[in-house]
Amino acid sequence: MKYYEDFELGLRHHSEQQHELTREEIISYCKEWDPMPFHVDEAAAAASYVGKLFTSSMHVVAIGSKLAHSMKQEESAMIAGLGWEDVRFFLPACVGDKLRVCSYVSAKRESKSRPDQGILTSTIELLNQDDAIVASYKIVSLIMKKPEVI
Repeated sequence: MKYYEDFELGLRHHSEQQHELTREEIISYCKEWDPMPFHVDEAAAAASYVGKLFTSSMHVVAIGSKLAHSMKQEESAMIAGLGWEDVRFFLPACVGDKLRVCSYVSAKRESKSRPDQGILTSTIELLNQDDAIVASYKIVSLIMKKPEVI
């Protein structure tokens, strides 16, 4: 079990899996969850600023979540997620892009109200096949400290 004290600031983990975006997946996801014309119609996408079919930002975040959960790591003493911060989208995710995740603990502090717990901020970056950051966000989580042994 991995506790608050076991998490090292800045240590990067990369997903072994990647996710390749297809035309069909983008259109299917976006028709359901974000039916903007440039996400579901290739002609509208060609006339957009991006110039080709690209997916919704929420789809990108969902892919990031899936890839982050696919990384083989020791089980942690996580209690709860406290929120997300600094969600940013730098590049469009387009048909054929191969996305993968890099995650690291970017901040940690002890809980002021609960001395047996700590707060971790993990940064998640989604990278494309060119190692360019497509999106990033921070997840703040509450985690147990190591139990005191008597």
